[in-house]
Amino acid sequence: MSSKPTFWLRCEKKEFERRSALTPTTAKKLIDAGFEIFVEKDEQRIFDDSEFEAVGCKLVENNSWPSAPTDVPIIGLKELPVSKEPLPHTHIQFAHCYKQQGGWSEVLARFHHGKGTLYDLEFLNDANGRRVAAFGFHAGFAGAAAGALALAARKQGKPLGLLSPYANETAMVNAVKESLGGSGKGVKALVIGALGRCGRGAVDFFRKIGLDEDDILKWDLAETAKGGPFPEILDVDIFVNCIYLSSKIPHFVTRETAIAAGQNRRLSVVVDVSCDTTNPYNPIPIYNINTTFDKPTVAVDVGPENPPLDVISIDHLPTLLPREASEQFSSDLLPSLLTFPNRSSERVWVEAENLFKEKLGEAAKAEGLA
Repeated sequence: MSSKPTFWLRCEKKEFERRSALTPTTAKKLIDAGFEIFVEKDEQRIFDDSEFEAVGCKLVENNSWPSAPTDVPIIGLKELPVSKEPLPHTHIQFAHCYKQQGGWSEVLARFHHGKGTLYDLEFLNDANGRRVAAFGFHAGFAGAAAGALALAARKQGKPLGLLSPYANETAMVNAVKESLGGSGKGVKALVIGALGRCGRGAVDFFRKIGLDEDDILKWDLAETAKGGPFPEILDVDIFVNCIYLSSKIPHFVTRETAIAAGQNRRLSVVVDVSCDTTNPYNPIPIYNINTTFDKPTVAVDVGPENPPLDVISIDHLPTLLPREASEQFSSDLLPSLLTFPNRSSERVWVEAENLFKEKLGEAAKAEGLA
């Protein structure tokens, strides 16, 4: 193995996930800066293997990272498949295990047993505490699109079927407008978390498919300060939740309030972009499973006499725009990756490692390993 600083881009094992933490564009910039980049072959990834090879990356076999030297950092996006195998490598990825999500301590126990390190992409923050890279905008944009498609399907008397990635934003917007009969005009939507990256993405999408500005309710901390449940949610067609959940808050909408509204309920689709499905503080306790691209909605039990209510809780919505979302995220992440060889002194990496050690200690106690 080379003495150059190195990253190993692993394949993604989550079904339907087509995004990539590195793109040919960012990989070339790392190579130009003196890095060596290994890329696992992956037919699922939106970028062809040949695109990485053309910029100087070294292709390796699919899912071969477990046999890579343990001093080579492994970079990916979504969580690894569930396993008890120890993890001796350094991993850069979204692990979804720092907020006591389901199975959180088992995930961290793998690092405990393997003596590896996790740098969770969700917790790489700049000096102002803002994430250095996030899929927020594309998550909101794609979430609003999925919600509009689910509404269109319900107007035809059926649940939403398979969701497939789009080549670009324009193709997505045009497809959704067509499903709604040419425009989204007349549809009413409410976005909570509207001032954040994710919320701005949702609002932008609703504007692009033709919703009137007055029909896009943009809520943030000021509007939710009074505490829910909020009856206003029941008076729109689509509710998109884009908040960052960090503590217990009152519920936004409940099954009881939806049932009580009866035939007068307008709400047809809830899109939980935040997707805190297994978080004990989930403010939308009307569902308890993550949905998937092949089964994108789950029906809420509101009684046979009431209009249907669907929830979309897909935890990787930006993969509906895999190329654009990957390019934006990887470009934002690049400046931090360039400093990774100095991670023992670079603030962004030092803080992320300290947080990992804190959560690792909590997991060790939870698993009886301390």
